[in-house]
Amino acid sequence: MDTLRLKEQVEIIRQAFSYINRFQDETFVIKIDSILVMHELFPVFIKDIVLLHKMGIKIILVPGARSRIDEVLAKFNVQCPTVKGVRVSSPESIPFIKMAAFDVSNKLMTMLSENGANAIIGNWVKAKSIGVREGTDFKNSGMVEKIQTDIVKKVVKEGLIPIFPNIGWSAKGTPYNLSSNQLAFSLSVALGAAKLFFINVQGGIKAQGFTVPEDVFTSEDSLISQLTISQCGQFLDSNSDKEYNEQIEFVSLAYRACKQGVKRVHIIDGTADGMILQEIFSNRGMGTMIYSNQHENIRAMQPTDIPQVLTIMKPQFQEQSLVERCASDLEKYIDDYAVYEVDGTIHACGALHLYPNQQGEIAAIVVDKQYSHMGTGRKMVSYFLEQATKRNLKSVFVLTTLTADWFVQQGFRKGDITSLPQEKKKVYNSDRNSLVLVYDLSSQRSKSGLSVD
Repeated sequence: MDTLRLKEQVEIIRQAFSYINRFQDETFVIKIDSILVMHELFPVFIKDIVLLHKMGIKIILVPGARSRIDEVLAKFNVQCPTVKGVRVSSPESIPFIKMAAFDVSNKLMTMLSENGANAIIGNWVKAKSIGVREGTDFKNSGMVEKIQTDIVKKVVKEGLIPIFPNIGWSAKGTPYNLSSNQLAFSLSVALGAAKLFFINVQGGIKAQGFTVPEDVFTSEDSLISQLTISQCGQFLDSNSDKEYNEQIEFVSLAYRACKQGVKRVHIIDGTADGMILQEIFSNRGMGTMIYSNQHENIRAMQPTDIPQVLTIMKPQFQEQSLVERCASDLEKYIDDYAVYEVDGTIHACGALHLYPNQQGEIAAIVVDKQYSHMGTGRKMVSYFLEQATKRNLKSVFVLTTLTADWFVQQGFRKGDITSLPQEKKKVYNSDRNSLVLVYDLSSQRSKSGLSVD
């Protein structure tokens, strides 16, 4: 086994143990698209759900039933149009909708039982009619009015997994067809969930077709990996003119959930093997996460961080893309260093060294290769530019052997040894022949960054 692969496996194990302790006795609300029930990997997904349950995580399941409802209504030739994603449920359609909803829930309960977990389907949701909106009478389509959380909590305490079909009842016993997405949102807020999951077949939110805030990182395949509440609000405002789209619905519900106390909302692909475990027990999730608590931050480096920082730096030393440093070097300049930490794990580091005449050097920007696709290097460079501005520096410089073109594109200009402060000139390594790039802090700030010496 190669060293890099072994390192990745060890890191995954470490992360998993830290998350297990963190999430014991926490509540996860998981909404599952009904179309996934027939997917070949769905039995594996159920095994993962049971594994989470056995770890002491309180699982609440909300199976969607849209595709199954469509099948049943088509079979019995019952017409129910949809308006902006909401089905207009006529009274005569409700028996068929109930049949489909409970059919999906029963399949889910059977599969959980087969894997050693006890589940129960309940009618713990009080509902009311949506009524007439913009001229459309939604008839027996409803919305959540109240959840009997005391009963749900007792069920969970007994070691059962509650399953919520998308049906609610009025005080008089009238059944209403509910949106599973809305139901999952309401449950997560009412139960104070740590996490709300929307498991679907499209995966996370894609930037393509949407207006995305400038500071949001997107992957090469257009995936938005994470959004803060602020970014989420900007996203919704910028795309308010779009027609109904389930991705926008997910973002909107996530925004509201986080505003009302849910810590994190995950929108992920249920057709990918092990996706929910990776999203929970690794900070390398492959879906979209919207969060209200401080998921990531750049902070001052502490002495206890040095061994982990050196571990991140080691591959760069071996590739000779970074000037080698030892523990004593980091200790000597520890006040200059900052680390990028995600859920207790250091992903990156860097330093801002100060020189006379209001000059500074951004140095030792290193990102763990496991997380290099997350735009972390850009954030580190941007952070140090902000720090340099706060300290009233006139300019900063970098020494790099690999990324000069990128820095020029971001507003750095090519310099030479004469651009360096006298103290730096004395220690400049002419054999390494690093290029000198200078950033005028009065110009536009850098928007992204890569590795520098």
